Amino acid sequence: MEVLFYLVPAIMIGIASFGMVAVIRRSLRVSRAWNSGLTAEARCLRTYTTTSGGRGDTSVHTTLHHVYEFITRDGRSVRFEETGGPGTILEGDIVTVHYVADDPQQATANPPAPGRLAAGTGCILAFLGVFILAAIVFALVAHSMFSTADGFFGWDGFFGGNDAPGEGDFPTEGDFPTGDDVFMEP
Repeated sequence: MEVLFYLVPAIMIGIASFGMVAVIRRSLRVSRAWNSGLTAEARCLRTYTTTSGGRGDTSVHTTLHHVYEFITRDGRSVRFEETGGPGTILEGDIVTVHYVADDPQQATANPPAPGRLAAGTGCILAFLGVFILAAIVFALVAHSMFSTADGFFGWDGFFGGNDAPGEGDFPTEGDFPTGDDVFMEP
């Protein structure tokens, strides 16, 4: 039973760490595309939305997707999909995309905004960092409580010694003060 108090926080820490890596990788990908200096005119081929949530009491979250196609400087045709773009871009619109020459599929149609990218990435990383810290604190508090309980109850039984109470586990008549040994105030 105690293992759950260590296993669940460990799984939560793993998931949050995976999220942190994903956020950092996305931020680096977009930043790399912006800093490459390579741009192209792309046509929006398709826009669509996906929804998630809405089960029970959860709210519905809608994500906007755009599919773009552009031709690189060396003449290759590249098609990529991007989530979270502006809702004002419709099918057939022409937009400027930023891409890296060695990996043009990792392009972005978002205009350069390094401050906004840094702030968004920083906020998400801070939230996930606090989440990981809370999971670590929870595991440490659980460990402390189990250690205290082990010292109180012990693995050697509730009364000390063997698992079953035996001689010497309970106080005897001689263990209690009697007569003059008892001090009472008036």
